[in-house]
Amino acid sequence: MSGFIAAHYEVFRALHLIAVIAWMAGLMYLPRLFVYHSMAPIGGELDAQLKVMERRLHRGIMVPAMIVVWALGLSLLVGRGGWDLLAHPWMQIKLAMVVSITAIDHLYMRWRKAFERGERPLNHVAFRFLNELPFILMIVAVFMVVLEPFS
Repeated sequence: MSGFIAAHYEVFRALHLIAVIAWMAGLMYLPRLFVYHSMAPIGGELDAQLKVMERRLHRGIMVPAMIVVWALGLSLLVGRGGWDLLAHPWMQIKLAMVVSITAIDHLYMRWRKAFERGERPLNHVAFRFLNELPFILMIVAVFMVVLEPFS
């Protein structure tokens, strides 16, 4: 299998990048919806509409993109030489960023479900700040992969 991946490495990498873009778009848009949702009256028309938008965004785009990111990312790891890459500090940092982004995605899912229950987990100011966190982590991950420092 690793020979197939290695032979088609650039295709796998392109698909991986497309999935990362889709996932990151959702990770940056969902907390923006939370900003508006945290200010919307519970039980109102806007509350109901935001619940639908948040659920469709998370389930329909973010979760599938995250699964593809992980599947293709692991495939790229295998195709590029296997688990020996894990010994490199740049890869360890990159994976730490991806794990952190995944944890943020799961936190967003919990908040989305809290909104569905009529709760307001945080205020709009906190959601505005959290809107930037996945993007910052993604920047670190990209620089690690592109520059491969500490090699």
